[in-house]
Amino acid sequence: MNIFARLHSDLLSILNELSAAKILPPDMRTDRISVESPRDSTFGDMSSNAAMVLAKNAGMKPRDLASLIVEKLEALPVVATAGIAGPGFINITLATSAWHDVLQTVLAEGPKFGASTIGAGEKVNVEYVSANPTGPLHIGHARGTVFGDVLASLLENVGYDVAREYYMNDAGTQVDVLARSAHLRYREALGEDIGEIPSGFYPGDYMIPVGRALAEKFGDKWVNAPESEWLAEIQGFTVDAMMALVRDDLAALGVNQDNFVSEKALVAAGKVESVHAALTARDLIYTGVLEPPKGKKPDDWEPRPQELFRATAFGDDVDRPLRKSDGSWTYFASDIAYHLDKFERGYGKLIDVWGADHGGYVKRMEAATKAITDGGAALDVKICQIVKLMDDGEPIKMSKRTGTFVTLRDLVDEVGKDVVRFIMLTRSNEAPLDFDLKKVTEQSRENPVFYVQYAHARCHSAMRLATDAFPELSTERKSLVTSELTVLDDSAELALIKVLGAWPRAVEGAALAHEPHRIAYYLQELSAEFHGLWTKGRERPELRFIVENNAGKTQARVALVRAVQIVIESGLNILGVEPVKELR
Repeated sequence: MNIFARLHSDLLSILNELSAAKILPPDMRTDRISVESPRDSTFGDMSSNAAMVLAKNAGMKPRDLASLIVEKLEALPVVATAGIAGPGFINITLATSAWHDVLQTVLAEGPKFGASTIGAGEKVNVEYVSANPTGPLHIGHARGTVFGDVLASLLENVGYDVAREYYMNDAGTQVDVLARSAHLRYREALGEDIGEIPSGFYPGDYMIPVGRALAEKFGDKWVNAPESEWLAEIQGFTVDAMMALVRDDLAALGVNQDNFVSEKALVAAGKVESVHAALTARDLIYTGVLEPPKGKKPDDWEPRPQELFRATAFGDDVDRPLRKSDGSWTYFASDIAYHLDKFERGYGKLIDVWGADHGGYVKRMEAATKAITDGGAALDVKICQIVKLMDDGEPIKMSKRTGTFVTLRDLVDEVGKDVVRFIMLTRSNEAPLDFDLKKVTEQSRENPVFYVQYAHARCHSAMRLATDAFPELSTERKSLVTSELTVLDDSAELALIKVLGAWPRAVEGAALAHEPHRIAYYLQELSAEFHGLWTKGRERPELRFIVENNAGKTQARVALVRAVQIVIESGLNILGVEPVKELR
């Protein structure tokens, strides 16, 4: 039960009654009416802008309309009081019984509490990671990987049909360089002294096993052969080896994607030509000369005719080239074909998760998607800002070009997948993130992973202690549904239940906004409220979860603890983090 959705529904029913009574017009628009948590909890449990939104259409002053709505709200059994604030905002305080009903619902629904069907089975494609297949994943990929994976889980949780996708840029110059780097290591594996790795090649040690595997498979077949004979063969072999590394790294982080789409295969299938023909037929391609890039001196710029896509017609700043000077397709042309391919596979909602260095690419891709799908696809590009890896406050430097970068697998092996996944969501994707190896493994309140896991473990500890004190007491949620919850009347207990009641709204809000960090924030808030109640029990014995010689009150408190455990576990499952029962 989403208590906010229930109040919103009740409010719409009241507005319909007022419309039927000719107080409100029949054509009123209610889509902007909201029921939210007030900024200040002293105002009540919920606040609505209904009177402010409808007053003008109704020809009434907002406060006058609000008074009519408040009168009907106070007649609802779920509402204790309702009042008017400021120019016409409506503040609502729910009856205590409403919060007991929420707690009972958590116990009745269990892991399903918080799930919804607002997605209605609509197909969504979430593309994330999509690192060039030129080496293992590094920490720079970790944030987008976790963000995309958790966003996909969130969307599934609210009823969308989600595909997790990886786009392999396995065509073009970079994979040619990769093949040449592998050929060098192949010769090394056969005993040749290759000396220093040439500038521009991939120098990492991860290429050594590839060279050995090539030597084992081909012997000395390609040692003295011209590049034209071995490039394609070694390129395919090496890309497969790199993608095997990537899949292993993803598995270590708990990520299993549904689709791996190859740029090379799209090009080979004529998808880029098809896009080109479609855009040409709509007069969206022309030959022109672009202005020099910002910051370039005129004498550094060589103006030349290029085949351009009319991106400015769809919101971009400039038109964009589709071919390089040698006549081959640009990456942009392939990317247009890829996004059309997603749309043709039935995905009307497209979400791309990119790194910070791709921010300048967003407008052109949005324009191209709008053009090639004729507005049929909605593209949302999420940019994940950089992660700074630290160790006790000191930065750890990394450089992929020199082969001395910190891999994602190194990070997972160092602190564990659960820590990596949670910490990557402790800030919005739009904000930079510091990942301090020392701090994320500390057992302290400042470590959000520990803080939330500790709350979950404490729930299990409390339930074990309760059954020790009252052996006949069952901590199973189905048994606890029938508990006498009215004894939970302290403000601290009700405050915790109110946070529980916000869980369905938190999930829907995070999913619709494409902001999975909201789940991590919510879990920290719930954990803080739970730890706070635990601490108050030390100061006030009457608030302890186990009440001596009072099985009924203990059972009600255990019901509350079980509900907290259910919601924390649900949240951690969305994040892909294991809910532990004990901390060691």
